[in-house]
Amino acid sequence: MAFPKNFLWGGAVAANQCEGAYLEDGKGLSVPDMLLGGNVNTPRTFLPQIDETAFYPSHESIDFYHHYKEDIALFAEMGWNVFRLSINWGRIYPNGDDEEPNEAGLAFYDSVFDECHKYGMEPLVTLCHYEIPWNIVTKYHGFYNRETIDLFLKYVKTCFERYKNKVKYWLTFNEINIAMMVGGGLGDLYGLGLMQDEDINSTERIPLNKLKHDDQQTLIGLHNQFVASALAVIEGHKINPDFMIGNMIAHGTMYPLTPNPKDMLFVQEMEHNKNDYCGDVQVRGAYPVWARKMVLDMGCDPSFMDNEEDAKILKEGVVDFYTFSYYQTSCVTTKTDVEMTAGNMSYRAKNPYLKASDWGWQIDPDGLLYTIRVLSDRYPGTPLMIVENGLGAFDKVEEDGSIHDTYRIDYFRPHIQAMQKALDEGHKLIGYTTWGPIDLVSAGTGEFAKRYGFVYVNKHDDGSGDFSRSRKDSFFWYKKVIASNGTDLD
Repeated sequence: MAFPKNFLWGGAVAANQCEGAYLEDGKGLSVPDMLLGGNVNTPRTFLPQIDETAFYPSHESIDFYHHYKEDIALFAEMGWNVFRLSINWGRIYPNGDDEEPNEAGLAFYDSVFDECHKYGMEPLVTLCHYEIPWNIVTKYHGFYNRETIDLFLKYVKTCFERYKNKVKYWLTFNEINIAMMVGGGLGDLYGLGLMQDEDINSTERIPLNKLKHDDQQTLIGLHNQFVASALAVIEGHKINPDFMIGNMIAHGTMYPLTPNPKDMLFVQEMEHNKNDYCGDVQVRGAYPVWARKMVLDMGCDPSFMDNEEDAKILKEGVVDFYTFSYYQTSCVTTKTDVEMTAGNMSYRAKNPYLKASDWGWQIDPDGLLYTIRVLSDRYPGTPLMIVENGLGAFDKVEEDGSIHDTYRIDYFRPHIQAMQKALDEGHKLIGYTTWGPIDLVSAGTGEFAKRYGFVYVNKHDDGSGDFSRSRKDSFFWYKKVIASNGTDLD
């Protein structure tokens, strides 16, 4: 069955994972610039001061900053009509609180968007994809401070005004639920730009899973981010009523590990906490009925929910569409003696019926259909879009330069078939952007070796590589899928 004629096909990247040029043309430091690499067994580490002797994977990344024309041409060759990317806040306002924006940064994205339109490709732009300026972390404690709402809104309005005739589709915050999904200091830092003073002032490298954390500060920071997102929607629609402005949720789809009713109740509680808490506020415009009890059960004060002016803003600033990342599913249980496995910003019980990637992420295309059904029921009439889906894997380059990544094709095929079934059922699915269509730095581990792309980039974890690009077998397969509008998956 063919997909709708106006279906959006493409891929997704983040500025901090692909651009490089980390201090070029006036850009300021942002959170990912402070993170060193890790691997599947070793967590990434953080150091509050740049160590000139260390290797920071995001500082050069794959150098999209200087290769964007070549890369967008490759994306166009695959037939994309949409390209999801992010604007790095620190390129526009290097310190986050500057009086005037950085013209060089604005001009760079002008050129990127022009290049997209040259090939008939719509940019889908994430305004904040873990790229909070470092000065906002150290000076304001991120979104825990309400001043950051105004700083974000100033940045957003600058982007909306500058690109109002070049960008139609916008997302406010990437995986806004990361602070709930991961918990602890990692979610705070990536999602909220929130870090405790003890860690900010540290002189030692700190593993990301050891960062200090305060639940009350997290919930207040997330509330402020909800308000910032809603204000962005309101202001965006004033600047251009044709804007489509969405949210982005890291959807952690979960199953009960056993038929024990307690496991089923636990799944429901986890889904509420990890997924629905953020989704409901952004789509429905209010906290769900169970949210206050959830916050109390966390040992926190829910009075931040009682601000009447904020409540009006949240109601008025609901998003136009719901987007989400989907990589895998996981299981939860009240039992403690079970085998665990990793996932996107999660670590939960292993499903015995599923295979997994080299990084332990379990592969479940049926779960994508289930997720679309759940979201369609929860938010009836709201358009849905999958903006991240992909497989991180070790790729072998043959002597002739070819890369036979059949495992990647085998991952994507049933996920696209799941989307076909969802569309056949009548669900309002408008688009699909695969994650990491070109190799880039893994956000979770900081690796180049964890490759997602249809396009191979000659860059490695020891810092070596000439940044050359080459097409994998999956490149030609995805090109064929798009050309057939989803009917040729062989």
